Amino acid sequence: MLGYISAEGRGTGDRLLTCVAQHLRAQNVPLAGAIQINRETDPARKCDMDLHILSGQDVIRISQNLGVLSRGCRLDPAGLEQAVGLVAKALDHAPALLIANKYGKQEIDGRGFRPVIAEALSRDIPVILSVNPNNVAAFLQFAGALAEPVGDTLDGALDWVARQI
Repeated sequence: MLGYISAEGRGTGDRLLTCVAQHLRAQNVPLAGAIQINRETDPARKCDMDLHILSGQDVIRISQNLGVLSRGCRLDPAGLEQAVGLVAKALDHAPALLIANKYGKQEIDGRGFRPVIAEALSRDIPVILSVNPNNVAAFLQFAGALAEPVGDTLDGALDWVARQI
């Protein structure tokens, strides 16, 4: 009940989960979760990161502009937690699937979407998410035998979802 995509390349997992969500929405499958859209700005700045909440129309900015010379993490934890709160509320409406944009550093540390993922699984709601190849070991430590790789193609992800719902 916990499928994961581990795709190489910047934004590849985000784009794949967006396609999964679009396909399922077209079939009127009730979804909870968030997909990440990275908006390119200009060559001198890194992209803006937005989470689109699947249970409504909310878009939450989860990146902060730290300046051109910044090398630190640009994640806005307050924005992420706002998105997590909206997604957590959506679990009360019995979605067929939770799409979590990724299992990243916040989730590795026990924050971010990690509690919502656990709550969805406890309610027998399948979860699909993206995991950066560098974070797979930490994700598997959290997920254990529940984790199932779904590949890095739209067909593979949709096949996995069809078996779950």
